[in-house]
Amino acid sequence: MKYITSTILSLILVVLTSCSKDKVEPKIETEVQEMYFPAIADTEWETITPAELNWNETKIAALYTYLKNNKTKGFMVLVDGRIVIEEYFNGHNANAQWTWFSAAKSLTATIAGIAQEEGLLNIEDKTSDYLGMNWSSLPTEKENLITVQHHLSMTTGLTDNVGDYIPWVCTTPNCLDYTADAGKRWVYHQGAFILLQDILTQTTGVGFQSYGKTKLEDRIGMQGNWTKALGLNIYNSNTRSMARFGLLALNKGTWDDNIIISEDYFNGMTTTSQELNKSYGYLWWLNGKQSYMGTTSQQIVDSNLIPNAPSDLFAALGADDQKIYVVPSIGLVVVRSGETAGETQLGLSSFDNELWVKLDAIMN
Repeated sequence: MKYITSTILSLILVVLTSCSKDKVEPKIETEVQEMYFPAIADTEWETITPAELNWNETKIAALYTYLKNNKTKGFMVLVDGRIVIEEYFNGHNANAQWTWFSAAKSLTATIAGIAQEEGLLNIEDKTSDYLGMNWSSLPTEKENLITVQHHLSMTTGLTDNVGDYIPWVCTTPNCLDYTADAGKRWVYHQGAFILLQDILTQTTGVGFQSYGKTKLEDRIGMQGNWTKALGLNIYNSNTRSMARFGLLALNKGTWDDNIIISEDYFNGMTTTSQELNKSYGYLWWLNGKQSYMGTTSQQIVDSNLIPNAPSDLFAALGADDQKIYVVPSIGLVVVRSGETAGETQLGLSSFDNELWVKLDAIMN
């Protein structure tokens, strides 16, 4: 076990004038405690109460009402690995699985990092080193500009076809057309992401699903599975498995002193990967940057990703409001699964900011 003090925000003094609109970061005051990891093959999971964290318990009922009314299925909050909140709504339960949708992109990026550390791939290599020449319809000189890293950062330059589902998920060469040189355009391209999974299958020799299960999921006690649907590989799990992955991320790839993925790769994965969309790492979304791009537009928005959330938050986000938020500064992991809260988006939605208003009211 290792000791951290990330959740100890002792005697934080915030001076607020009557005209100030600065956001107050969530404050958690408690004694120094050991980071907790639930056992791999055990349903037991330590808890800590909101009262022990000096949270405003009177606001929790409003949070539950909001979650239920917005079609939430599973919801968990961890502090230093311990469960503070675990609730299920709308017919869901602790054993039921739900799909992660694109939140599984962050899981795939982590699996890619493990493969790199084992010498099975190098993210700076050309895609054609793994998929062979002519995997796209691009001229050779343009195809050779695309590396594995471009798939991780969504900057392959391939025509994205967002809004036209079949070509958006297609991975055959006739669907993979040129729009820009690699690294010159950021776009949320599902087909380019699927090719990353194909690369992992080729380089591991066992399929990216089996490799990820052995090298990551089994080692931290996740219980999930990949299924094929609508041209996608979709990951499904219970809510606690989502929380386990969030806890791994909180600890920068280490689980109870066992290094699952190196901290160097993890830091690179959760840092701005290019200057086009500053709020995107390697298939992870990043808060606290001066601008972001959404999943369906080339518009650059001059704002934090989630203004009401802590600036150091990073997140795995999926369609229909699947969320795994990680906030290192306060040792926090928040998980939400369920149907869309009302705004159909592939990742970020208005629900993110609204939810953090509720959470902030509880934690401050």
